[in-house]
Amino acid sequence: MTTGLDQLRDLRKRGLLEKAYDQVAGVLAQEGPGGARADTAAVGRLLAGLDPGAVLSHHPATPVVTVAVTGQSTVGQVLDPLRGELARHGLLLRAVLGEHGTYLRDLTDPAGELHTAAPDLTLCLLDAETVFEQVPGVWRPEDVEAAAADVLARCAALADAAPGTLVLNTLPLPWTYSRQLIDHRSRARLGAVWREFNARLLRLTERSPAPVVIDLDPLVAEGGPVTDPALARYAKVRLGAPLLAGYAREVAHLARALRGATRKCLVLDLDHTLWDGVLAEEGPDGIAAAGTLRGEAFGAFQTCVRQLASQGVLLAVSSKNDPAEVARVLADHPDLVLREGDFVAVNANWDPKDGNLADIARRLDLGTDALVFADDSPAERAQVRHGLPEVAVVPLDGEPATHVARLLADGWFDVPSLTEEDRARNGQYRALGERRKLREGSGSHEEFLRALDVRLETGPPQPHEAARIAQLTLRTNQFNLAGGGLTEAAVAEVAADAGRQVLVARCSDRFGDNGLVGAALITEAAGQWHLDNLWISCRVLGRGVEHAFLAVLLSRARRHGLTAVGARHVPTARNHRARDLYPSCGFVARELPEPGEHGDGTSAYLHDLLVLPGIPGHICVTESGKAPR
Repeated sequence: MTTGLDQLRDLRKRGLLEKAYDQVAGVLAQEGPGGARADTAAVGRLLAGLDPGAVLSHHPATPVVTVAVTGQSTVGQVLDPLRGELARHGLLLRAVLGEHGTYLRDLTDPAGELHTAAPDLTLCLLDAETVFEQVPGVWRPEDVEAAAADVLARCAALADAAPGTLVLNTLPLPWTYSRQLIDHRSRARLGAVWREFNARLLRLTERSPAPVVIDLDPLVAEGGPVTDPALARYAKVRLGAPLLAGYAREVAHLARALRGATRKCLVLDLDHTLWDGVLAEEGPDGIAAAGTLRGEAFGAFQTCVRQLASQGVLLAVSSKNDPAEVARVLADHPDLVLREGDFVAVNANWDPKDGNLADIARRLDLGTDALVFADDSPAERAQVRHGLPEVAVVPLDGEPATHVARLLADGWFDVPSLTEEDRARNGQYRALGERRKLREGSGSHEEFLRALDVRLETGPPQPHEAARIAQLTLRTNQFNLAGGGLTEAAVAEVAADAGRQVLVARCSDRFGDNGLVGAALITEAAGQWHLDNLWISCRVLGRGVEHAFLAVLLSRARRHGLTAVGARHVPTARNHRARDLYPSCGFVARELPEPGEHGDGTSAYLHDLLVLPGIPGHICVTESGKAPR
């Protein structure tokens, strides 16, 4: 059987790897025997010879992730698995590697290579020697505690100085240190000191949005020894290959999330996926998710899925079954943890599953690239991969005890931080169904909008909304006027900049609160505003919210004595729906201030604030501190 790695080797041999880089993610998504995937370190070594410029010349839209890597010991070995993991998600690595043991200089020198590279992520890989190099030759647990406190203070300072998003890690404690203490009481004391240090390191993320701390303990538990003794002694490679492979996977998930590529909806098969048995053949009494050894494994999988849903992951069903039978089972089968109300869509029929997934995405107003599909059938998975290659596919098999691990392995739903809007998302999408019913029962679209009772609140964001602003800007693709987004740290930087600001829009209607659905990034200079970007959640498109928000922004600018508002539209693969917004609100096209520099189709606009657009009549707008208008 030809593996994905074999196919990549063949492309390299024929000199086609750069030209075919857009196919790499799909090749690596193919399943090996038993659903196995390619060794990403081997993939990374194969891709290390790529010419990034050649890749971008063939595929200029390929997302490039600049990663700076430094650390306490020799850490360059992380680049191969990281390059492979990023390739699995369609990302191209641009790496900047610091010198051995120079992480303090690398992270604090503004003129250094790591800073000037302007990395998206800065990986600072630490290990036990980071602490133990500061303890005396003959030591006690108290000496380790003092050294750990110094390292923690250093890490807190680095979080504010490092370029890009700083990624730290907890420090595994090798048994060779604890066994140097011959009494069990001292060993226990050292273990407590070490765990307290790692806990405080993890809590750095509560103090500031800038750092991310990856907990290595779960990876060590899965991957075996922390290091190879010979490599640690002679080459100063203190974190072993299995651990670095797991770490690289976590970093790739983080990079994907920071680019707004988090998936939103988990679509599940039913037979041998949510329950044991085949409903159409064995009937409701013949399926189980409790009461038997295999049934308990399916119940554990449902519990895991429900946990994901509680954090905003949308759940849907695509199953080849009779819809009435499925409805009855989801309503009252005694074994089930999940019920019909937990799903925003249930497609039970005998149609091809790629069509069912496309239908689910359409009904939820999502792109199909927002879906994750989990199924135990290799044939169904292959059919979806062929028909909808942008859908992430989770390969389940005949062993339900592995379902949870397989679902969670790729972190498809990982986000930098969780917001209250996330937790309320399932309710919001159920309200979407109620809105659809209202629209279908209305005589016209205008009648529907009037009956919807849309209310829009605009103004500066609240301090606690930084995480939601970051999430909205990073995950919005369709109504993202200039492409890109803001991290939570970038939102904080804007808040501290007197010449820039973010204004937001919150929306509600008769069916409930949609939360924060819009944001505008504004720069003020020479008596004018410039809309650097404007984002509107796809959940509220088609209701006039985007026009109302822009009308309020223009009115606010004139009230503040400004003379004009400029804006740009930078076309992306997904934002064509937004290209007419500025002209429709009275903006006039103008020449770009840097002619010839934009070969990407960028359009520049200016509004002179003389004649302002009106707010759609069906929307009631409230500005911060002002009465409704």
